[in-house]
Amino acid sequence: MDNQKVNWKRSFFTIWAGQAVSLITSAVLQMAIIWYLTEKTGSAMVLSMATLAGFLPQALGGPFIGVWVDRWSRKKVMIMADLIIAAAAALLAVAALYMELPVWVIMLVLFIRSIGTAFHSTALNAATPMLVPEEQLAKCAGYSQSVQSVSYIVSPAAAAFLYSVWDLNAVIAIDIAGALIACFAVALIAVAKPEGKPLAAASHFAGEMKEGYEALKQHKGLVALLWIGGLYIFAFMPINALFPLMTLDYFGGTMKHASAAEIIFAVGMLAGGLLLGAWGGFKNRPLTIIASIFVMGLAVMIAGLLPANGFAAFTVCCALMGFSGPFYSGVQTALFQERIQPEYLGRVFGLLGSVMALAMPLGLVSSGVFADQIGVNRWFMLSGVMIIGIAVLSLFIPAITQLDRPQQPADNGMRGEH
Repeated sequence: MDNQKVNWKRSFFTIWAGQAVSLITSAVLQMAIIWYLTEKTGSAMVLSMATLAGFLPQALGGPFIGVWVDRWSRKKVMIMADLIIAAAAALLAVAALYMELPVWVIMLVLFIRSIGTAFHSTALNAATPMLVPEEQLAKCAGYSQSVQSVSYIVSPAAAAFLYSVWDLNAVIAIDIAGALIACFAVALIAVAKPEGKPLAAASHFAGEMKEGYEALKQHKGLVALLWIGGLYIFAFMPINALFPLMTLDYFGGTMKHASAAEIIFAVGMLAGGLLLGAWGGFKNRPLTIIASIFVMGLAVMIAGLLPANGFAAFTVCCALMGFSGPFYSGVQTALFQERIQPEYLGRVFGLLGSVMALAMPLGLVSSGVFADQIGVNRWFMLSGVMIIGIAVLSLFIPAITQLDRPQQPADNGMRGEH
């Protein structure tokens, strides 16, 4: 593993480049499918179901997916996941040749693709510490965040152009090509296997999931971060969904204004990801995470306090929201990768993804109940206060603020040697 990490930049950036292509082409196809469903059905319920299909596999299957990732070669899991995503897209293309696509076929394909994505993201997060030196993990997470930001910026415009000049099958073909490029990039790289005990193929899932949770429990600060993250996603996800409504209803803007707000958010996220990649955040990484949450909450709260003619100031808030994001998610990912023994990382990231994915719909449902009654701007203000409260709460949890101490008090031998 040490010899492999000597040339870590070549390994990481080869995978990173392949994933960048695949992530962008997948985002373009996802946007094109949303527009196809909007054009064919005009149903908000159908669009909600499409969103549900996107996160349900991770929400319900995260712990199971984590066990499989820890059982199998993470390199093979990434390749197979990309092939599944490509095969699901090909299935959609073949169906489109013979019929007008029924909604249920599209939902099935979205569900299969999201299963592939859940496997791939869990395996990639678990494999990264086998490729990258520990002190570089936060920077690499920043670069990964920047790729995600580019996909957010590029996909709406690219999908609009491609969908208008070609049919859906052409967009699907581009996505299949992107998935194959990602497979090829992963195939070029050797990914070392964790040095822990191998998992028996016939062992029980429940026991293996429990082992993963026990590995996480050795680090009280990471457990606290897991639940703080769930609260954070619960508070922020409704804001993410209500962006267009805030622009159109409260500020009286047009669809162009709504698109501009989304793009400015993504540009801010790109800037934050690139800065994290170059800098790595404060030396005290818990402080980086808490500061990120606080800045996000402050920007959201100010956005909710703006007058109806304050759209220009709202775009500044959008940029700040996007900018702060990578310093939370990227640094948190790096901390989990550093502190958890490699052979348990799949299960731990599966659990982390499951908590985050379950927090999303809970937050969306709560916003749907209250935002219409109190006004979307007041909901922004209350969510901002809630997020600031989460940041302040984190400051009073010693397990989080002391996460960067060299020795964890409850390691009990679970952490592997570096």
